Amino acid sequence: MAEAVEQGDLLLGVAADRMGCVEAEHELAHPRAQLVGEVGRRRPDEGVDVGEGRLGHKGNPNEPTAQPAPERYVHLVRRVSAVDAMLLGTVLLWALNITVTKYVLTHGWSPLAYGTIRYFAAISLFWAFTYHRERSFRIERSDLGLVLLAAGMIFLNQLCFVYGLKLSHASTVALLLGTTPVFVGLISLVLRLEHLSRAFWVGAAITFAGVALIAASAGGFSSGLKGDLLAIGTALTWACYTVTIAPLMRRYSPFRISALVLAIGWVPLALVSIPQLASQEFSFGWKTWLGFGYAVIGPLFLTNILWFTAIDRVGPSRASLFGNLQPFLAVFFAVVLLSETLHSLEIAGGVLIFAGILLERLWHQAGAPSPPVE
Repeated sequence: MAEAVEQGDLLLGVAADRMGCVEAEHELAHPRAQLVGEVGRRRPDEGVDVGEGRLGHKGNPNEPTAQPAPERYVHLVRRVSAVDAMLLGTVLLWALNITVTKYVLTHGWSPLAYGTIRYFAAISLFWAFTYHRERSFRIERSDLGLVLLAAGMIFLNQLCFVYGLKLSHASTVALLLGTTPVFVGLISLVLRLEHLSRAFWVGAAITFAGVALIAASAGGFSSGLKGDLLAIGTALTWACYTVTIAPLMRRYSPFRISALVLAIGWVPLALVSIPQLASQEFSFGWKTWLGFGYAVIGPLFLTNILWFTAIDRVGPSRASLFGNLQPFLAVFFAVVLLSETLHSLEIAGGVLIFAGILLERLWHQAGAPSPPVE
């Protein structure tokens, strides 16, 4: 995550409902390995060298250029600022989606009916956009297994997301979605994809201590605790999805993979939603319809275009810095717009989760990625 599936794309760079938080968050493929040709393309935002104490692009930055130096640097700043705006806008859209989804689920929408109709509308838009861009959805037969596995994770992710929000507070769900980076690391360890340092384990312990405090604030096995467990399931399934799509992102564009995975994952979601679809009434107020429209266009459609475009220009590492803001922006929206309150244990748990994420990020940036285990 954005919602988890949107937001989701944050972590490998992993957001979709970025997502993906992120839905979340919100919601689609998280691309650490997406854009293999960045350096070769040498776009203006990539590949910086130093010469005479100044920054310049690939090549010799001290050589004279046709464009005067001041204008060249101003142009670079403008491009970088535009990319930052795209990344921040994506994270804000994902973060707000958690509050919007909580609102519409408490104002008439059934969880599965909402998820199914919303995904169908967003997938239709995204497929049209992707086909116009790529003219094909073809993948190799050998990659079909990974696509189906990723689609299964999307299906489970959406079940956990809508019912987690139905049963728990939006602010609590947002905090728990912050555990996604830790789950990504643990899954990578189990699959022998990388070594994890002592700093990671310290960060993971701090993060799960925060999760325990949030769970304790819910008391016994009430609906709130069930919602918290489903929110943890949302983070876990998004982490599984993130790891699954990483090799696919090295071979195909993120738009093609996201379009395929979302469409295939929608099929079982639609099947289990049939009873709720049959009984769903649509006599909502205008605020509920406005929220639904936002949930379709913002965190599921628009964010994927902005997120993948921005990562194509600056790479996933920088994008992940913005992605880490999502859980805490989502808490802010829930407190302000839904008038939710956080208990002292939830606040303490949120602080520990943030500290664990920060330590994990610092560890990740301090050293080069560990080689795969042979």
